[in-house]
Amino acid sequence: MKIIECIPNFSEGRDSVIVEAIVATARTEGVKVLDFSMDRDHNRSVLTFIGSPEATLRGAIAACDRAAELIDMRKHSGAHPRIGAVDVVPFVPLEGADMADAVETAHRFGHIFSRKNNVPVYFYGEAALDQERKKLADIRRGQYEGLRDKMSDPAWAPDISPGESGFNPRLGATAVGARKPLIAFNINLSSNDIALARDIAKSIRYSSGGLKHIQAIGILLESRNIAQVSMNLTDYETTSIRTVFDAVRRKAGEHDTEILESELIGLIPKAALEGTTVDHLKLLNFSEERIIENHY
Repeated sequence: MKIIECIPNFSEGRDSVIVEAIVATARTEGVKVLDFSMDRDHNRSVLTFIGSPEATLRGAIAACDRAAELIDMRKHSGAHPRIGAVDVVPFVPLEGADMADAVETAHRFGHIFSRKNNVPVYFYGEAALDQERKKLADIRRGQYEGLRDKMSDPAWAPDISPGESGFNPRLGATAVGARKPLIAFNINLSSNDIALARDIAKSIRYSSGGLKHIQAIGILLESRNIAQVSMNLTDYETTSIRTVFDAVRRKAGEHDTEILESELIGLIPKAALEGTTVDHLKLLNFSEERIIENHY
């Protein structure tokens, strides 16, 4: 049996009623919901589920349609970059599936979701129709606030632009992709020095000359008054989670700051933990349920 993972990210992390309604709607036939998280400071929630390509497609449409009913970007603020209510919907091939299966599912989802909700769609990653749009960060540059102007630039016209109005002020736009497993990993510092967090993020992210396949930003978690280095590891086989953790710890230590804790958002491949331990990484929220292979 082919198994596809879907990890939609929604621009709502403060209203549990909305998030729980979205999660409940995703529980369609053949879908196994593995995890969901809410973050007040990011004002973002992340849902993880798996199923056959058809089941995963149904679950994604159901959950994202519900999110489109409940989230209004005109009222949204948060620390995490975003362009829409349903901000990003990646599909990942797992057991028995290959990238072509994930790309096909992503394209089908993008067309259905766009048509039903009048939402512009950009395809990224392996699902990109334009090689200039493979990087999610490029699509999100300018964020929701700059989206109307960005969409008016012919170079950044959406891959799917439903209706005549183009820009959808309530829902923004959605990035839909296919990719390898990604690790969303946050490190919290024992400091509220946002400048330090941003400096560390710049030193490790690849686009600024840092570690390969690392995306990183520094933010302040206002609810806890601590600084965070928020990261995506897009190829853990090249740059491991321990390598990233140790790099952040060294850089923080140069400024007499320690790592308070780290956290995963969503799940992690078993192989990504080889050569390290939960204690070394100071992982707060780890259990065997966090390992993706334990669910199929």
